[in-house]
Amino acid sequence: MSTYNGMRFLPEQLASVYSQEGVSVALLVRDDASTDGTCALLDEEQAAGRLQWYNGGNLGPALSFWDTLHKAPEAAYYAFCDQDDVWDSDKLKVAVEQLRTSEDTPALYFCQTRLTDEALVEIPSVRIDPLLTYGESLVYHFVTGCTMVFNDAMRRELLCYTPSYMRMHDIWIYSVAQAVGAKIYFDSTPHMSYRQHGSNVVGQKNSKRFVWRNRLERIAKNEHIRSIMAQELLRGYGSKMQPEHKALTTLAATYRTSFLSWIKLFFTRKTKCAPLSINITSKIAILFRIF
Repeated sequence: MSTYNGMRFLPEQLASVYSQEGVSVALLVRDDASTDGTCALLDEEQAAGRLQWYNGGNLGPALSFWDTLHKAPEAAYYAFCDQDDVWDSDKLKVAVEQLRTSEDTPALYFCQTRLTDEALVEIPSVRIDPLLTYGESLVYHFVTGCTMVFNDAMRRELLCYTPSYMRMHDIWIYSVAQAVGAKIYFDSTPHMSYRQHGSNVVGQKNSKRFVWRNRLERIAKNEHIRSIMAQELLRGYGSKMQPEHKALTTLAATYRTSFLSWIKLFFTRKTKCAPLSINITSKIAILFRIF
């Protein structure tokens, strides 16, 4: 877990983690330089033997979670936990039951989210039905980190390389899982309440206005998120990719400097995504070299 000024909802989330059924949970918390009562609460919980925590300065959510992954004790399975959600009592059990079939092979589980308001009243959720293909992962960023559970073999792959650019840890981890041929399990049933409130460090909105505003902001910033991530994947995991996947990644990584890569990437069908809107916007991004 990564915390940052989380006192408002943290006690409820901790209680839901402690109440997980059918699994033994060891909780490691990294505080990202909180200024409210979060650290005092973590001290109390640690003194009671319910968790371990440390403070490593303000890194932001992506690098904070990445740091906990490096410092986590040895375990069979790992999961990310946000400070303001509430987990169903079977969240980890359901994931582990699926992952057990892939003990020696890198494997990643994630599930649908159940959006709620700050009082945990359910609100319309963003439903996903991904194709779970490698090409889709290069284009469509849909995995929510707080739903992720993965095995130790997957963690070992992740620790092999730390990218220079990491927009969010969950996007990177899912991309790596696809790149190394990990077994991917998607559960269309939600097993947690993903609380939305005015203080979310990272959240998920369901309005079309919010989604399109985010897309336009990314275009304005000209970040080239997907092509830069493709470059990172090649540097870190190119030797482990299937030839077809490596060739597609190379197109995404070089399309801005190679006219041939640009044309091939625009016309390829290998980056097909489940939502039609993503297929359209990704082609526009490639066309205008902002992919």
